[in-house]
Amino acid sequence: MSDVAPTAEAVLEYLIKSIVSDPDSVRIHSSGDDRCVFSVTVADGDMGRVIGKRGRVANAIRTIVRAAAVADDAQIDVDFVD
Repeated sequence: MSDVAPTAEAVLEYLIKSIVSDPDSVRIHSSGDDRCVFSVTVADGDMGRVIGKRGRVANAIRTIVRAAAVADDAQIDVDFVD
């Protein structure tokens, strides 16, 4: 769990695990000092579900997690690693 933005990471994990078909393969790595970056890795067949058509699901996830990061008083980015 991230020390910088624990609420945002918990929301991100919940959203991703709700979308994918293999929730056990979800991995979230956090890095960065002043701006936290969450790198999300999922199973091979699940990346399409996470990104969605034209990236709409991915953008929605980023928006929700950034809103949750307000509670942590942190700025975050979410990257989806293939």
